[in-house]
Amino acid sequence: MTRQRVAVDVGGTFTDVCIVDEDSRAVRVTKVPSTPSDPMRAVMDGILRAEVDLHDVSLFSHGTTIATNALITRNFLPAAMVTTAGFRDVIEIRDGTKDDLWDAYKDVAPPYIRRRDRFEVPERIDFSGHVVTPLDEAEARRLAALLRKRGARTVAVCFVNSYVNPAHEIRMREILEEELPDATISTSAEILPEIFEHDRFTTTVANAVLAPLVSGYVARLAEELADGGYGGDLLLLHSGGGSMTPRMVERYPVRLAASGIAAGAIAARHVAGQCGFANAIGLDMGGTSTDISLVHRGELRVTKEWFVEFGYPIIFPSIEVLTIGAGGGSIAHIDEAGSLRNGPQSAGADPGPACYDSGGRQPTNSDANLLLNRLGTSLAGGSKILRRDLAEKAIRESVADPLDLDPEQAAEAVLKVANANMADAVRLISIRRGYDPRDFALVAFGGAGALHGAEVARELNIPTVIVPPNPGVTSALGCLLVDIRHDLSAMFGGLADQVDEEEFENAFGGLEAEAAARLRAEGVATEDTVLQRTASMRYHGQWRSLTVNCGDGPGALAEAVARFHEQHEREYAFRRDDTPVEIYQLGLTAIGTTPKPSFATHTPEPSTPEADRRRSVYFDHTGWVDTPVHDRDRLTAGATLTGPAVVEQLDSTTLVPPGTTAEVDEWLNIRIHLNGSDR
Repeated sequence: MTRQRVAVDVGGTFTDVCIVDEDSRAVRVTKVPSTPSDPMRAVMDGILRAEVDLHDVSLFSHGTTIATNALITRNFLPAAMVTTAGFRDVIEIRDGTKDDLWDAYKDVAPPYIRRRDRFEVPERIDFSGHVVTPLDEAEARRLAALLRKRGARTVAVCFVNSYVNPAHEIRMREILEEELPDATISTSAEILPEIFEHDRFTTTVANAVLAPLVSGYVARLAEELADGGYGGDLLLLHSGGGSMTPRMVERYPVRLAASGIAAGAIAARHVAGQCGFANAIGLDMGGTSTDISLVHRGELRVTKEWFVEFGYPIIFPSIEVLTIGAGGGSIAHIDEAGSLRNGPQSAGADPGPACYDSGGRQPTNSDANLLLNRLGTSLAGGSKILRRDLAEKAIRESVADPLDLDPEQAAEAVLKVANANMADAVRLISIRRGYDPRDFALVAFGGAGALHGAEVARELNIPTVIVPPNPGVTSALGCLLVDIRHDLSAMFGGLADQVDEEEFENAFGGLEAEAAARLRAEGVATEDTVLQRTASMRYHGQWRSLTVNCGDGPGALAEAVARFHEQHEREYAFRRDDTPVEIYQLGLTAIGTTPKPSFATHTPEPSTPEADRRRSVYFDHTGWVDTPVHDRDRLTAGATLTGPAVVEQLDSTTLVPPGTTAEVDEWLNIRIHLNGSDR
């Protein structure tokens, strides 16, 4: 019996399915249109199209956008918030920052829970955890009864200073569960036991509004898979780069709010590592947006504070991914000043680009690539036929005629703007962080990444572009490369040179006990458990902190302080070894390792393949050029191409521009060299 591992990644335009055969190590892929109204339908359609027998599946991993989309569309079930008297408006006052510092009239989006659905109850605990005002249980019970009458389906309990003493939140939760047995209750002390009530409250509120939606989707999908014959746990990728079982998703659904984009970053690291690059930039260009990630010395950058909508931070560790509105469906338009713009508006899956002939009339990047013949006339193995005449009509009417350009010049301009936008985003995540893009390889994937990767790299002087074997479903592949992972934290104040090391170890011991309990609940064996400690530190008197790895045993704290000085110098270009270092917070990453698939390698045999067909392709400076077109599945390891060339496959198209060379390596990646050699 053949055993298979299946990963499904739901995107804005397509849902990707990746299947790895455990015996032959062969990889199969397929794509189906996403179904935004019910994402599960596209998941099951993809499994059906791939002819997967769920009885033969040993592992099923899933990256989903359902949580992200829910926060964007705000299509929530009735929700409420219960907080300490006087703190009702914390999530609306926020922290005083603005998305655009110079726009005094730009309003921040409203909170996820409206003011009329936020309620106060008398209670107060001070900064040290002592009870100042006991919880008014009579008022708490009256409030719970009111929420029952109002039909609340989910409640966020956010008391001030509960991170140091959760007793009142625990009791409030018990009262709510008695009065609202069918509602989901999220307490801030459980979700995020950290100081700063705004961050803690907004994270808890996001968890609460997502709980019934995400839990319902996950439960339905798990049931559907089980009915089809799958006997294992459904693993869901979360923002931190690990996976969760449905049991943990019920408690922490907010962790899925960046599920899909994390998968691409993980896959980019894997592909770059295969090719021997410890430094890599991931360029995941899909139908709606482009996600950019950075790998330095084999490690992905992780951020502690991120958001789906500005003003409402989610304080969970997340792989740092910069997302911009540049995808195959991004719309080109002329702004009020007469300048050509590209995105962030997108034609999406419905109606899609003009060339889809599904009602779209505005020009997109896909239309520009099709008009220049860089893109063929069919997508996803012929399931989507593209009309070049409609692409030309849209570009002529919206771009070429207003700017007095030929259609080809207009299409080239559209793509140049898109490439410049992506290059600027790469600069933000690299140069702004102190990294030189020239020291990195660019991993280009997603449905459109391989079309644009070489030109983006040229803008940044990146010498090598790596295009994975199945670029359009690389994010789905990333779902198979992760472990079960939980991130825990605890506040811990004090100067590093004055901390009692026994107290320091005991604090980590408490986190490790909770982590072990979570992993046991998910069926992870002790021998498959890995615990990684971190400490957030800052120079005494600073506001912001940096998180560094921390070992255990004697000397671990001193080593962590040394790492802090080194990291501070890299991030901010200075260090102060004579300034006391303050410990702010402790963190623990609990990993339950899962078996990873192995992939077949191929012995390179140098060859110069003949073109499968030819077509005239337009390039800047050269105009129309007779260009060889190759089928990707006919390119063997060791094959070399000299630009210009086009490589087509089911899930993507790769462009090898003039002045570049490409080779197929032992992993069947296409490596495009802009200067003829790797760095």
